[in-house]
Amino acid sequence: MTSATLEWVLDRLNRGERVALASVVEASGSVPGKPGAKMAVSNLGNRHGTIGGAGLELKVEKHLGQMLTDESATSRVETYVLHRDAKGQEATALNSLCGGRVTVSLEVLKPVPHILIAGGGHCGLAIAAACDNLGWSHSVFDVRNEYADGELYPNAVEHHSSDVKEFIASLSDNGFMRFSDVLLLGHDWSVDQDLLIGLLLNRGESNRPRIGAIGSRAKWKVFREAAISAGVSENAIDSVRCPIGIQIGAESPEEIAIAVCAEIMAIEKGVRE
Repeated sequence: MTSATLEWVLDRLNRGERVALASVVEASGSVPGKPGAKMAVSNLGNRHGTIGGAGLELKVEKHLGQMLTDESATSRVETYVLHRDAKGQEATALNSLCGGRVTVSLEVLKPVPHILIAGGGHCGLAIAAACDNLGWSHSVFDVRNEYADGELYPNAVEHHSSDVKEFIASLSDNGFMRFSDVLLLGHDWSVDQDLLIGLLLNRGESNRPRIGAIGSRAKWKVFREAAISAGVSENAIDSVRCPIGIQIGAESPEEIAIAVCAEIMAIEKGVRE
């Protein structure tokens, strides 16, 4: 069961979900869960595993849910006493008569960034190399097959080459949530615009994936007007970053990659919105 729960956690992380994991680290007396027992809950409400059931599991699941709603929560250790008269101790008392004591490690696991490089040209290649160095995942999309193949992007998780409409359709059922960021780097502004609108209409008011576009403010003004005309809300379109990357005076594809990945890292670490 422990390995199955860990495999489930990895699968959920790969889907872009945040997961809170509970692991029993110490137990004494009459308790439902033994050391090593694990239970996990995702931010979408999915769960796997068990630490023994009954009131203990309900209380731990509640604590895991609270940690998932708190963006600053990372880990903590809780001790639960399975007795209704255990109040006053340095532990959480449960309405039980078992009398056992359980110490549980609670931690929040976040997926590593998974960048969708939408446009496989020079900047895309430089960003892919930066992702490799950072230990991030990346995938690539381009309407031109030769710019999205495995030879050009050997370390990409996914390679997509199709028209925009077909690609957007392939991301139905929240499939786009596996990407932390979509970077619009296309050679053709109309491809970027269609992809932007399609992603925003499918994403709705969700904040995942984050979307960034390379280009000038004049280009962005046209994109914004087109998106609003297509039915995208102003809140959704205003969440898009354009131009992408922190301001470091970047000019070359490699410099742009540093600026873009630095911005994503700052957002991930909560030091930049």
